[in-house]
Amino acid sequence: MNTESNNPMQPGTMSNSLIQALIDNYRQNHLSAINNALGIEDAHSIWFDLPKLKNFIAKIEEEAAKVNPTASEEDLGIRFYYATYPKTENWSMMDSHPVPIEYAGRHTLVMVPTLKKADETGELIDYDFNPFQSAEGKSFALANKSAKGTGEDDDTSLGENNGILVPPKAPLGQSF
Repeated sequence: MNTESNNPMQPGTMSNSLIQALIDNYRQNHLSAINNALGIEDAHSIWFDLPKLKNFIAKIEEEAAKVNPTASEEDLGIRFYYATYPKTENWSMMDSHPVPIEYAGRHTLVMVPTLKKADETGELIDYDFNPFQSAEGKSFALANKSAKGTGEDDDTSLGENNGILVPPKAPLGQSF
């Protein structure tokens, strides 16, 4: 019986064997290449507690409603970007977003909100959305990129990153 779900309106289910195969594929290929190339033991998972995720989603909904009151739940989303923490010698850039220095050089995820908007051809696109730069449509990534260096405050965005990386934290509780 196929237990995989592609229905976006219902929580997905995946077989344990598929989950394990995908994780093994990552660890044997990408993670191995990263560890060998960089000479580190990079993180292979990141954990976020449910309240943090719920609060982030609520904040996306709240801020999107301020900028675009007609935006529906179906118009909103979250994009997960792969990211890497700075090396220890550049760790001061993390002063405003404190995480353990043991995370230096390891990869992580950064979540940013998205909002559906029609492009110039009318196709609906999930644009990276920054409600803090909403003036004159600058809440969308393409506008933000063109606004950089214009003197506007383009250094505040709605995003989430502060999860727990394994390693350096011990993989206690992990099944895969």
